[in-house]
Amino acid sequence: SRRLELSVIKMKLFLFYLVPFVLFFWCSQVRLVQGRLLSIATKPDPKDAVATARWLVSLNFWGVLSTISTDLDGAPFGNVVSFSDGLPNQGIGIPYFYLTTLDPTARHALKDGRASLTVSEYPLGTCGKIDPENPTCSKITLTGKLKLVDEESEEAEFSRNALFSKHSEMMDWPEDHKFQFFKLEIEKIFLIDWFGGPKPITVEQYLHPKMNNHAFIV
Repeated sequence: SRRLELSVIKMKLFLFYLVPFVLFFWCSQVRLVQGRLLSIATKPDPKDAVATARWLVSLNFWGVLSTISTDLDGAPFGNVVSFSDGLPNQGIGIPYFYLTTLDPTARHALKDGRASLTVSEYPLGTCGKIDPENPTCSKITLTGKLKLVDEESEEAEFSRNALFSKHSEMMDWPEDHKFQFFKLEIEKIFLIDWFGGPKPITVEQYLHPKMNNHAFIV
């Protein structure tokens, strides 16, 4: 009937205008970065240093891990590594790594555990056109001891799930390379997310934050 045809036309027009709006809203909430879907809608206020710190660690999946080099007479050695602080949307703030002693970083850690992990907001795509060194493009360095995770412990299962859920390729890495799980036991935190120098954050504040509604999709 004529009335039915008009109803169908109205519905098509409604969907015609609704779908682009929904897509625009969705795209404003998430961003695809190197194959991973990242939530950008919940970027914390720069005044909330603890939330910013946890946000950076939870959303990033790689960083520069620096150790004390036994091959360079104790000079610092930075290495790009993958990491995870937990299952998607369930990060605990502690970075876990899957390393092999065929690589210098793991060898260094087994002799001298002092290490630091640095990550930046820039890879997330939320810094816009500003330079990565600009203070408003957040960056964090976690300093502490890089320790081997006991492979018979529950923590080993946690680290496996945390890493493999975000880095599925790791499951196929060669067994004869003898990869092992490591974690960074955090002792100091250096965060810059705005002008005015680094924000004072204690390890206790970082590990037990009041996250409000900051949820992350990784």
